[in-house]
Amino acid sequence: MTFTLAIVGRPNVGKSTLFNRLVGRKLALVDNQPGVTRDLREGDAKLFDLRFTVIDTAGLEEVTDDSLQGRMRRLTERAVDMADVCLFLIDGRAGVTTTDKVFADILRKKSAKVILGVNKAEGSAGDAGALEAWSLGLGDPIRLSAEHGEGMDDLYRVLRPIGEGFAPRAEADAPVVDVDVPEDSEEEADPKAHAPTDAKPLQIAVIGRPNAGKSTLINTILGEDRLLTGPEAGITRDAISVRTVWQGTPMRIFDTAGMRKKARIEDRLEKMSVSDGIRAVRFAEVVVVLLDAGIPFEVQDLRIADFAETEGRAVVVAVNKWDLEAEKQQKLASLKEMFDRLLPQLRGAPLVTVSAKTGRGLDRLHDAIRVAHDVWNRRVPTARLNTWLGAMTEAHPPPAPGGRRIKLRYMTQVKTRPPGFVAMCSHPEDMPESYRRYLVNGLRDHFAMPGTPIRLTFRGQGEKNPFKDRKFRTPSRLRKHKEG
Repeated sequence: MTFTLAIVGRPNVGKSTLFNRLVGRKLALVDNQPGVTRDLREGDAKLFDLRFTVIDTAGLEEVTDDSLQGRMRRLTERAVDMADVCLFLIDGRAGVTTTDKVFADILRKKSAKVILGVNKAEGSAGDAGALEAWSLGLGDPIRLSAEHGEGMDDLYRVLRPIGEGFAPRAEADAPVVDVDVPEDSEEEADPKAHAPTDAKPLQIAVIGRPNAGKSTLINTILGEDRLLTGPEAGITRDAISVRTVWQGTPMRIFDTAGMRKKARIEDRLEKMSVSDGIRAVRFAEVVVVLLDAGIPFEVQDLRIADFAETEGRAVVVAVNKWDLEAEKQQKLASLKEMFDRLLPQLRGAPLVTVSAKTGRGLDRLHDAIRVAHDVWNRRVPTARLNTWLGAMTEAHPPPAPGGRRIKLRYMTQVKTRPPGFVAMCSHPEDMPESYRRYLVNGLRDHFAMPGTPIRLTFRGQGEKNPFKDRKFRTPSRLRKHKEG
């Protein structure tokens, strides 16, 4: 990325629509209802051959108190200070309003480089607004239509010389998952090979029910009020990505919207928010399931944790608001018992108690995340796997459904991130699920892979037979007489 562009303006002028247009994906929530965007959202923008970082901001309103709108305005002003360039959008159909004039004066003082954009200016409906935009004194206005993609070439011509003046920056890529491992490999994974770096930070998604303290936790990790918080449930709507260095570990942390039961989701925006949070889980490497100590392990908590495991991500369970708990030792024992009983698919996953408000327990959370990430990248040599497999089958032989005994021949690891194994056997279609769980639990215990998702598949060796699908016909007895 060459520079950072912040899109600012009044509510409902099309900032999120333009943001989605620049990043090429529908990452930001868009709706006719004003005030949908509440946090700062970053994305990797592409405009022809130009690459830069774009920030979607909340709508500017003339509010300076500690209300929700006031906190949204302060976050937007923070984005203006962070950005290299500001794109001030106005509504071409509504024209220049009194609020636009107030914020134009603010931007002149705060930002060195301001570009004026007139959105919704397609056709003759935006002619009057484009002419009025000259009165703001911010230079030549650019007529845009974020919905239809008009005016992107004009925006490119303005941004191109600006981008040439900034130093290049590395693009943030999606995390690497399902890494292939050479079969019959006898080498263990190098611990330094998957260590987080500035170019490849450790990507974390914080998920949980509404008002569990996700945004507060991330603000405490960052050491600043970057994300909007408050006593109201459901403030966070987008999956917000922030980068930081936490205790020497480069990280990209995703704050997601609270996930409730589908039956309780009535607002259209909340449905979009939950989908956005699910998408953030797929872009993460480690998922932190944040629980409320007062009401832990509700049905939705279990579904969220199971979803993270299904997606093949390393899971860390964190219990927030621990400072409000009076009987800590008794409560902790109860939590561990509930965790082992209700989430057997994540048996052995780290369970950490934290207080996002006071910051206690965050060092333990950091260590648990690093351990979960290391286990997620673990590689086991084939020789050790087959020695272990022989001991497991000797202790508990495979079943014999229909009188046909299933014989396990050998096992090898084929993937990491998460660990994936293939066992060659006879009659793989008859292997019961109970025996697969028996082997998976054995892998967790013997090779120290607690809590991480493990993928184990069974494959028959008949697939390697070159004559499997070839049909042989007995020659006719009359062939020699016909050919003769």
